[in-house]
Amino acid sequence: MNFSELSKSKSIVFSTLNQMKGLNLRRTHFLWHVISLFLSIKGKLNFLQLERFGKFGEQTFRNQFEEKFDFLEFNKILVKEHCGKDLAIAFDPSYISKSGKKTPGVGYFWSGCAGRSKWGLEISGLAAVDAENHTAFHLEAVQTIDVKENETLLDYYLNIILERKKGLQELSRTILADAYFSKYNFVNPLVEAGFTVISRLRDDADLRYLFDGKQKPGRGRPRKHEGKIDFKNLDLLKLKNVSSGEKEAVYTGTVFSKSLKMNINLVIVKTKKKGKWTHKLYFSTDIGQAWKTILELYKSRFQIEFLYRDAKQFAGLNDCEARSENKLDFHFNASLTTVNLAKISHWVCGPKEKRGAFSMADVKTVYHNDLLIDRFIRKFGINPNTRKNKLKLRQLSCFGKIAA
Repeated sequence: MNFSELSKSKSIVFSTLNQMKGLNLRRTHFLWHVISLFLSIKGKLNFLQLERFGKFGEQTFRNQFEEKFDFLEFNKILVKEHCGKDLAIAFDPSYISKSGKKTPGVGYFWSGCAGRSKWGLEISGLAAVDAENHTAFHLEAVQTIDVKENETLLDYYLNIILERKKGLQELSRTILADAYFSKYNFVNPLVEAGFTVISRLRDDADLRYLFDGKQKPGRGRPRKHEGKIDFKNLDLLKLKNVSSGEKEAVYTGTVFSKSLKMNINLVIVKTKKKGKWTHKLYFSTDIGQAWKTILELYKSRFQIEFLYRDAKQFAGLNDCEARSENKLDFHFNASLTTVNLAKISHWVCGPKEKRGAFSMADVKTVYHNDLLIDRFIRKFGINPNTRKNKLKLRQLSCFGKIAA
């Protein structure tokens, strides 16, 4: 990572904000100030901390967080300008810890880390998965709130995507989701809306071979399916073996899914563990998609989890102490957008062959050091532009990095 120009983040933010409509100069400068603080402050990121390190009072931060901001549009511009062209949209909810009973949307939600439901909040995250750079960039987080009585949670998640259909399809028409979402009520409406869905099926899914033989003469509907797939004894006349090894084999073909009520592009991955063969079922609603692309995109879906991890550990995703729906929404999206900016400014911009692993910890360390150095320079009247001081300041800026 190259931290020689920390001002690059500022220029990227202002360049993006200038392309958005309806923002005055005061709001533009405030948004950069907030993101710079999210990048710089170590420890909790609540309103009191923002006041301690920032230019405004606590109430000003609270008032500004209450105002709406189109983070989806902001992040779309970032992704279009700085990321690869081969994109897919990943969707995944995430648990947010929150105590108390007065916060809008608080309740019991599934925590994958804990392996059980916990009291708190939940956000549904949309991210652009960049296959070229093998990473993900946040688009928008929507809090799970006000689910209607006659609406299931799956319907609620679906509506989040459909309401943002136009903006999402400007980036990609491929939706990546885990096995929980491989249900008819979720997949079929997305296909009808023009999306391709890539996901995983249950290991015991009811799948049927397509009938390609001679139809019987006479009345009646033509035969479409030939028989249920036995995963221990695959019909190699119907499925193609595209990869074979001692411990892994891959089969692919077009089959009918009884649960999804449609033909799907199936990829079966068989692996041998402790002398036993097990299998996983991946699928795409695009019949013509290459099996390697299906596997690569589904595996890259997990990059959205690293977004949540970095935002929770380094950008204060769990730290908002507000009880306002708008303030919570602003905080969640500002936190995840901060991770975007760190990746774009200090990782994606470098040559691909020279990049190491992205480290949000290093980015946070350097920005925190820079915040303190700037304060010392101002208080002690130091000239940072001399040759000797430039070298020393560069060394101090990288103090405490994991990879110095």
